[in-house]
Amino acid sequence: MIDVKNLVKEFQVENHTFRAVDDVSFHVDKGEIYGIIGLSGAGKSTVVRCINRLEEPTSGRITIDGVNITALNDKELLGERKDIGMIFQSFNLFHQKTVYENIAYPLEIMGVEKSEIKERVMELLKFIDLEEKINAYPSEMSGGQKQRVAIARAIATKPKILLSDEGTSALDPANTKQIIALLKKIVKEMGMTIIMITHQMEVAKDICDRIAVMEDGKIIEENTVENLFRAPKHKRTLSFIQTLQDEPNGDILNPEDFEGTLFRLTYKDESTKDWILNDCIKKYDVNVNVLAGKINTINESAVGYLIIEMRGEDTEILLAKKYLEEKDVNVEVM
Repeated sequence: MIDVKNLVKEFQVENHTFRAVDDVSFHVDKGEIYGIIGLSGAGKSTVVRCINRLEEPTSGRITIDGVNITALNDKELLGERKDIGMIFQSFNLFHQKTVYENIAYPLEIMGVEKSEIKERVMELLKFIDLEEKINAYPSEMSGGQKQRVAIARAIATKPKILLSDEGTSALDPANTKQIIALLKKIVKEMGMTIIMITHQMEVAKDICDRIAVMEDGKIIEENTVENLFRAPKHKRTLSFIQTLQDEPNGDILNPEDFEGTLFRLTYKDESTKDWILNDCIKKYDVNVNVLAGKINTINESAVGYLIIEMRGEDTEILLAKKYLEEKDVNVEVM
């Protein structure tokens, strides 16, 4: 559906060239919610702005549904953009227009008949559950309501793709949940494909099928959400995940402060309710001290975490570690 190959975007900053996106490649399947997460300045927003060519790529290739977006002239690009909707952190609504007029705007630009516009707007107002706000202005609505209107406007032309650039960052937790539910509904009922740019792992874990982690313009790690949480390979990814685990930070859990060996255990969904650690203690001559733990819900599955201190003979600790790994527990020495 979406294929990004060797994407590079450079900016001229004073007397030098700044590479904001550095040889990025990824693929997104139809109907998938693909997350790109990273700290501010990682390059994630620049990537998504290159996809609809709000930013012109320096080099690389972007293909959407078989069409090479990077090779289109201005007229051809205008035609393809009707298949690409976009929502922003700041909503970008027209303050002088009503809800109806905001949603109708892209349809008016396309020259759609007024009767068809009215039918489509009413359909979308029902879809986002804001029929009573038809004549309201943005200043009369909450942040969550504004974003729902922005989403309705973005999907008014029935695009194939929806790009969300920090679409939940300005919202409180309750409104964030509503927007996540709405985006999931769009994918389920309309078959749309979504690329979600965010710095919030809490959001990414609740909605995405796969996640790419960006740092310094590069994708440093990519995986399904469950596998990313179970076995993060990069310390930046781990730092994002740890914000959701209620784990003590590294200063408190300094391995040098403990006599035993510290392990971080990650359980996948089907094993979170099993007595794996209990059986391990019975089977091997080791003592275990549980230091921290949590179960995170990821979409419809769960990933469990434990940080433990294990004491005993080195041989017994190695055997216990091997036993845990055989039970499909990811074991990381801290």
